[in-house]
Amino acid sequence: MADEEKTLVEILEENIPIDMVKYINFVQAPACGAIATFSGTTRDNFDGKTVVELRYEAYVPMAIRCIKSICSSARETWNLSLIAVAHRLGPVPVGETSVFIAVSSVHRVDALDACKYLIDEIKASVPIWKKEVYANGEVWKENSEFLERRLELGKESGTGCCQRKVKEVEGHKKRGCCGAKDYEVPANHGRHKHET
Repeated sequence: MADEEKTLVEILEENIPIDMVKYINFVQAPACGAIATFSGTTRDNFDGKTVVELRYEAYVPMAIRCIKSICSSARETWNLSLIAVAHRLGPVPVGETSVFIAVSSVHRVDALDACKYLIDEIKASVPIWKKEVYANGEVWKENSEFLERRLELGKESGTGCCQRKVKEVEGHKKRGCCGAKDYEVPANHGRHKHET
């Protein structure tokens, strides 16, 4: 099976919940002794403010390309079998999942390390934006991984995933998530990158 067939990436339209069982079933394989998962859920507070929901927007074609490229980079570092990534768009109420990752491998170390790498890279570089809606207001949020990545890049132009430089991960060189390609983000998505 080609790597493309061993990776499932879905950006779910508004009000479609993530079916975790679907993605866990996708990554199950008889040769694999480990499945690692990550579920990012909406919590009910932030800095003493009551959170009502999160709202996500994305430039979907580029987000899918970037996530697939991040998955390819993970395969270059760890011995992985199957990968599934799902991210919701629109409102995500408190207690519901906005992002889910499942990774299978022969040994648990590969699956666990790759799962952490995948969520960190997705949060740092994929064009998905988050608004936190509070009981008394709302705000677009940048996550710490994105801010750290921007500092790494210094004064390099652009903040999207496609402007990333080659970096070292666990002693292995990694290419930017979208390779050397440049992609245009529509004008209505011209915000800074926000947390997923």
